[in-house]
Parts: sequence; structure tokens; C-alpha cells
Amino acid sequence: MKAEGDKAMPVYSFTLDGEQIKCVGVRGHVLRADFPEEYKRWERVEPKELLGADIVKVPTEKAVVTKLKRLAKTADRVIIATDYDREGELIGYDISSLIKEVNPNANFARARFSALTESVIREAFQNPSELAEGLAKAGEARQNIDLLWGAALTRFISLASRRLGQKFLSVGRVQSPTLALIVEREKEINEFVPEDYWTVGALLEVKGREFSAQHKKGRFSSEKEALASFSNISTSAKVTSVTQKERLLEPPSPFNTTSFLSAASAAFKMSSAKAMDIAESLYSRGYISYPRVDNTVYPDSLDLRGVCEAISQAEVLGELARELLRKPKLLPTKGKKFSTDHPPIYPTGPAKKSELTSSEWKIYELVVRRFFATLAGPAKVLSTILDFESGGEELRARGQVVVEGGYLHYYPYTRRKDEELPPCEKGMTVRVVDKKIEAKQTQPPPRYSEGKLIEKMEELGLGTKATRHAIIQNLRERGYILSDPVKPTSMGVAVADALTKNATLVATPDMTAQLERDMDDVAKGKISLEGVVGESKEVLAEILDQLSARREQIGEEIRAGVRGDLCLGSCPSCGGELSIKRARASGKRFVGCSNYPECKVTFPLPQKGGILATGEVCSLCGTPKIKVLKSGSRPWELCLDPDCESKKRQEVSTASRGKKGTGKSA
Repeated sequence: MKAEGDKAMPVYSFTLDGEQIKCVGVRGHVLRADFPEEYKRWERVEPKELLGADIVKVPTEKAVVTKLKRLAKTADRVIIATDYDREGELIGYDISSLIKEVNPNANFARARFSALTESVIREAFQNPSELAEGLAKAGEARQNIDLLWGAALTRFISLASRRLGQKFLSVGRVQSPTLALIVEREKEINEFVPEDYWTVGALLEVKGREFSAQHKKGRFSSEKEALASFSNISTSAKVTSVTQKERLLEPPSPFNTTSFLSAASAAFKMSSAKAMDIAESLYSRGYISYPRVDNTVYPDSLDLRGVCEAISQAEVLGELARELLRKPKLLPTKGKKFSTDHPPIYPTGPAKKSELTSSEWKIYELVVRRFFATLAGPAKVLSTILDFESGGEELRARGQVVVEGGYLHYYPYTRRKDEELPPCEKGMTVRVVDKKIEAKQTQPPPRYSEGKLIEKMEELGLGTKATRHAIIQNLRERGYILSDPVKPTSMGVAVADALTKNATLVATPDMTAQLERDMDDVAKGKISLEGVVGESKEVLAEILDQLSARREQIGEEIRAGVRGDLCLGSCPSCGGELSIKRARASGKRFVGCSNYPECKVTFPLPQKGGILATGEVCSLCGTPKIKVLKSGSRPWELCLDPDCESKKRQEVSTASRGKKGTGKSA
């Protein structure tokens, strides 16, 4: 094989069965949807005018298009091998259109595969099919609709709030209802009225083993009643019943994109965007199958034993694979979602831990162990309930232990800690070591973790397997949300409220979920691309009319939300309000106290990127923590004090990693 061209877009030439073949890779869309140049000036073109503009296809990188056309001029046959999904089909269709411009006589074929292994690749290229025009048209419908909604609504909100240039506020067909979900949950939390209740319990002891028991009533709504029960508990308790029950925990279904991202979030507190980036990297290097899938049922054609045999050669996870290979038959679990485009996510080859970064290994091991779990049997747990009587009060202790590991042996991420109770018999007396009464309050609903948010988006039909993680990341980068679990910023609340009050359809999942169904119908040929886009334009026109009627009020509400984000926290010296200010002479931004000139506390700030308050303070220096948002890089958190010990530790850690890296590459 011979490599030609530049590093940005190399071309690989080789001969196969007497034919000269050239292979070129593209990354992402070769063409993108856009408006003509005369519609680019935001201040001169009203958002609604965009609905009458032609949508044109423009190159994402002109050099890539030029090289593709030059290569295609002499081609007899072109095989499209982009990702097998709606977006991949559109990319392939766009490439075929470009090639036809310079070589109308070229023959086209489509190679589809879900894993980068030799056998799968050979099979795909030896038995190619045709481009699915319907699937490509569905991708184009989504592209056009997202452009229309995103551009028109983003321009309106940004112009109304006077946030232009790099400070523009983005609004999107899927992004906005997702933000509204997060804001609605935050309001539920803020408006939650806690109720007081009390619990009563005791610490019991049997033959030197201590364990806890709770009053069978659970919650007491009356403190007086709780105190009475607490007082009645004596120095001993009598066992009134012993109940034991074995039950089976069924193994999980195979990973699709949503369940994978949810598991990565729960197991490692890893953002969905990072988990997907790593999964795509592992796929491209031949370690796992294609990670953008809805399917949760392995196809009959997947050689499950062959996958286990491949992993059995690995150092770290090989023994687990060999255990499964000793089973006479491998019977996988099946999920509720079945499709024929891609199999669920599974490992395609062994990996050495030393060849992967720490985060890459975590994701690889998660995928391998989930695959093993789907082939293992159920786990068996023994639940024990011990009931007691003490001073006329009824107490209960609960325990649960795993007696047969089953799939939990392979997939420990969801395993609960064993709670083993000492052996007891009905009628025996145990000692009450201590008793307690606790005043508590009911708790508001929790914020969404990224994993739970992705599950909720899937449930409501918001976005697709390929876009949900990117939507959350975009909300984060635009400064609408913080942290994980996810919390909205003041600006995020203001934008969501403005849309919810003035254009409800934009902030609810109904419309975008219907569009997803419409695009599925485009893929099946039931309706046309033009019909779906035209209907979407009509809906968007009504929404823009509604927003325009309250333009000034919407703008002021959003500006107020932005001002709220400028407050970074309390001054550690006087308790005043710390906020972002500008130096008169240099124009540089810094943090100053609202009690100036009495309080002269100031802190420096990074001069580039957005600044958001996190609502947290540094545990070491006590100053507020902020989040810095920079386009093209991941947000990072830091406290305001430049002399904080945390920064010195960070410098030492960075220097240590640098030395380690230098030694490794030498």
C-alpha cells in the first residue's frame, strides 16, 4: 500500500485482484446546509426572512471537495463506506453528487459495516449494496430543518437581547426543549416545600455482631408519637419472625448508545460527550463496534463465541472470557429495541491496558464487561427480613446478600454492597445496644445526571442516538447549564422562560418528536423531504410572529438573566457581592466587591472565554469557584484566589505528568 497526498487527507493506493484502488477518508460532512451570502448580515435581515431563502449546499472544507473531484475524474467505480446511519448516508449521497459533477459515468456501490475487523470489512466490500436515497433524504430534511430553526430563533433571541458576535445566544429545535426540561426540574426543586418527619431505630447485637433495625412504621409525621415510641424501646428485643426469600436478578440487555452513555455517567461520572468521543476512538481503532446504535438485540449473524475467543487472548479480561467459553451454549439477553442497521455495542478485539489511557480503558472494560454480562446467567440474592418487638414497639431489620454472582461477577458496576444479618430464630432475645430518633425532611426531586437526562430525551423523542450527547455539550458550552448533575445558569433559565412563555412549542418535546417521526417516514419514502421542510417552515413562521409581538419584553428578561450570572458569589472578606468588572484604563476584566471602596478585595480573571458562577466555594481558600467556557475546548473550574493551594497542587500534578510523558516517549 502506498500513501499519497498530505497528512490532512491522505490517499492510499493499492492493487487488488488486478485492479488499482485508491482509498480516501473524510471526516464529518463534506457539504453543509447554509443560506446565501446576502442573508448572513444579522442586523439587516429579519429572522422571518430566512424562511423564504433558498438553502444551498456549501463545502465544509474546499480542499477536501477539490481533492475528491480530482480523484473521481478517472474512477470507473466508487464504493461509499461512510457510517451506516442517517448522517452517514447523507454524507455518502453528497459525495456521490460531487463525483457525478465531474464523472457522470462512474458506477456507485455502498459498503455497510458496524465493526472495523478484517472479516467484517471484507464481507462489506465483497457484497456491497446501493445508497439508500430515502435515508439520505431524511438526513437532509433534518439538516435543513435544524438550520432553519436554529438560525431564525438564534438570531431573534440574540437580536432581542442585544447579544451579538461571540456572545450570541443559541436556540435549537432539540436544544431548547432539553434546556426547558432542566429548568423545569430546577423550578420543582426551588419550589419544593419540605415536610417534617421523624424516624426511630435501634442498634441491635447478637453474639457480638451489631446491626441496625428501623421502626416498622417508617416515618412518623408527629414528633410526639415518635418520642413516645422511642421511649418505649427497652434494653432487649424479641425476634417475632424470620423471613428469607431467594430471588433472581436478570442480566442486563446489550448496550445501545443511550444505555451505554447512561452507564458511563453512573459508573465514572463521565460526561456523555467525553464517553462518546472515547467510544468513537475505540471503534476507529478496532476495539469495539459502532457506538451510535438504537438496537439492543444481537443479530443471529454475530459470532458470540468468536468474540469471546478473541477477548480470551487479552491479559486483563481474558480469564472472564475463558469462563464463558466453558459454557456449552451462549444465550444472550435481548432488549426491547430491535433494528437491522447496526448490532448493539460489543467488543471487536482484545486491548492491552498499557496501550490505552485511563479513561479509554474504563470505557473499553465497561463495553467488554457488559457484553460478558449479557451472556452470563442471572444473579441470585438472598433477602432476609427480621422482625422484633421491644417495649411494645415493632422493629424491622433488612439484609440482602448475593449467593450466586451470575452476571454480577462480570459486571460489578450495579452490584450493591452485601448487607448480611446475623442468624436469628423466632423467639430468641437480642440486646438493644442503642436507640435513636432522627428529625428529617422530605427531599425535592434530584437534578438530572447526564445519563438520566439522555434517557429522558430518548423517552420524549428529543434528538437521536447520534446527537443527544452533543446537545448537552452544546448547552454546557453556551453557558446555559453547569455541573453534573445538571444545573441551569441564570441565563439558561431566562432563555428557557422566554421561550416557554412566548413560544411554547419551541420549549416542549411534542413538535420535535413529531419531526423525528416525519423524518423516519421520509426515510421509508412515505412523505417527501420538501413536504416535511415546508410544514416546518409554516410552524416556525407562526412562532416568530408570537415572539416578535413581545420582542422588547423578551430581550429585557434575558438581559436580566445574563446580569444574574455576572454575580459570582460572596466576598470572603466582607460578605459583599463579587461580580465581574472592567478596568477603566486597560479594559481588562477582574472580580471586584460591591462594597468598594470600603472593601478593596479583587481577583484576576482569565481574559478570554465566558465566566460563570458555580454556586460553590473552594474547600481550601474559601473563595467562590467559577467555570471558564472557551470555544473549542472543554470548560474548566477554578477558584478565584490565584494563590490558592489547589493551584499549586495542580501545577505539581501537571509537571509530574509532563515528566512521565517525556520518559515514556524517549
